[in-house]
Amino acid sequence: MFFGAVQLGIMAACVVLFVPMGMAGWHLSRNKVLFFSGALFITLAVCIHLIPYFPSFFPQPPPTVLFQQESCISFLNNVSFRSNLDGFSWNWDTSSGSLDCDFQKLGRGDVSDLLNGSWVVVAGDSQARLFMVALLDLVLGADEMEKIHDDLFKRHSDYHLVVEEIGLKLDFLWSPYVTNLTGVVTGFKRNGTYPDVLVMGSGLWHMLHFKNVSDYGVSLHLLKDSLLQSLPVSRKFDMELESARAAGSARAMHLFWLGMPTLINGLLNTEEKRVKMTREMCRAYNQELYKSKLLRRDGGSLLLLDVETLTRKCGVDCSLDGMHYGDVVYEASVHVMLNALLIESHQKL
Repeated sequence: MFFGAVQLGIMAACVVLFVPMGMAGWHLSRNKVLFFSGALFITLAVCIHLIPYFPSFFPQPPPTVLFQQESCISFLNNVSFRSNLDGFSWNWDTSSGSLDCDFQKLGRGDVSDLLNGSWVVVAGDSQARLFMVALLDLVLGADEMEKIHDDLFKRHSDYHLVVEEIGLKLDFLWSPYVTNLTGVVTGFKRNGTYPDVLVMGSGLWHMLHFKNVSDYGVSLHLLKDSLLQSLPVSRKFDMELESARAAGSARAMHLFWLGMPTLINGLLNTEEKRVKMTREMCRAYNQELYKSKLLRRDGGSLLLLDVETLTRKCGVDCSLDGMHYGDVVYEASVHVMLNALLIESHQKL
């Protein structure tokens, strides 16, 4: 934009300077030359000052940076898996168009730099707990992970950890139902404190214990209303967010929805699960999620961590019990989140 304005100014200066000189060369009177050059100068000056008010009449450079950011965000979940002697490995599928996005597998040092001084909250069911484990694996060493393993895997319990070296605060909040997630969000408002990163996901418990698609949809709409009312900013309105940042009136929050996995009915470990937790029911629950417009792709405020796609690509051999999967899936989903943070914060490690 700046370079184009400079070029336009140079062209105008050349016109004002050389056209009158050319006219003088044709032996016109001095008064005619002065009159024409003055009129030309005033006309060009007025046109240049009017350009910002009539952008449709003048070609504008495309917002390439914003376009590339949104384009790369849409490619984040395009991950492929490969079976090998050690189990499974993963990487981004470069054939999908993500090659130019320069997605990165981050090491412990990179993750520490990215999350330095942050507060990260993960709220949900057992899928969310496995996501938190994968995140901690990137932050802590093997010895530290062994020390906290028993506490982290206590059933139906919260977990809190502070990594003093980098000032990172991590919270896992056991929230198996969407109503629990709504309580988490309203709790932030009540306490007047908000995390930098919030990852939420729920659905499997509701499917098993209620099997009521419409009730699930209602609870998602209530969660959306709570988000709009309780959080200091809405990721839905990018321009308002940028204005708030510039004014220093709001914190930049990063909101994610942890999707449900692909269900493999034959591997589910109880008859009740096999009857209630079918792929068809999972599809119906996902439709309610899309209809609620919670997700950014549908105009909402949460970026989808598409566990369903990741688990489907990893396949049956990647699943432990038909609903939980190997560590590689949750590692990939954590890296999807981390690369989204890099893109949205305009960082490059």
